[in-house]
Amino acid sequence: MAHSSAPRRRAATGLLVALSIVAAGTLPAAAQGRLTAQYTITMTGIAIGHIAWRVDIGETQYTTSAGGKASGVLSMLVNGEGAVKAQGAVAADGRLAPAAYSSDITDEDGATALRINFTGGTAKETISPQRPHPDRLPVTDADRRGVADPLTAVLLPAKPGGDPLTPATCLRRLSIFDGERRYNLALSYGRMETFKAQRGYAGPALVCGVVLEPIAGYRADSLLVKYVGGKHDMELWFAPIEGTNVIAPIEVLMPTLIGTLKIEADQFESKAAPVTSPAPTPQ
Repeated sequence: MAHSSAPRRRAATGLLVALSIVAAGTLPAAAQGRLTAQYTITMTGIAIGHIAWRVDIGETQYTTSAGGKASGVLSMLVNGEGAVKAQGAVAADGRLAPAAYSSDITDEDGATALRINFTGGTAKETISPQRPHPDRLPVTDADRRGVADPLTAVLLPAKPGGDPLTPATCLRRLSIFDGERRYNLALSYGRMETFKAQRGYAGPALVCGVVLEPIAGYRADSLLVKYVGGKHDMELWFAPIEGTNVIAPIEVLMPTLIGTLKIEADQFESKAAPVTSPAPTPQ
């Protein structure tokens, strides 16, 4: 139905951001590192967009931001441009706890600004402008508990002192709320590969299989639910962020009805930052 194509593209654009720029877990308390990455989005081998991503992980705080744009004749699944940001605390026990998330996306429907605050592990969102979607499954208060934002969710930590590029790192379910949709990404171990970016990283990549589990905020006849949800042919490739026990996506593969959507890092440069002592508390 023609009237539903734009909302479907908006949903796909949101998933693109979630997957590509894309689990709260444990981090070593002294981990500090920075990632700067650039990605190219291709559909059936034709470039349709670009994404820039930055991650900063400190001893007690982390921040991450990304921006991207997709357009062109093969961008019917993802069309528009946007910027997303997230920040939170690295707790004393090593937990990566999101505090705030923002998303500003512009497409053919106009501009949408979304903000999420996380308090006590529960998300509270505001969206402007409000667009009623009576045909979508409602997001309940229970759906907002125990979730992470899309950017935090795809930064996978290993156990402190452990190697993050091991099969065990894949064995998790990411509970994600992007302000409009609630879904899980169920990860499983796939294999090990070798990845070489044009700039920066060259080395082993951990490949996790991904199954999208839509929960709420979707239409029953949504393109994502019908053709992507529950399928076992998506992949997330991960590489390490130096100075931390965290891995980040370096490649995303998502088969579609017209070919494979691929998001691949041209640049993936990370470096460890010196561990600093906390500033003295004023008396």
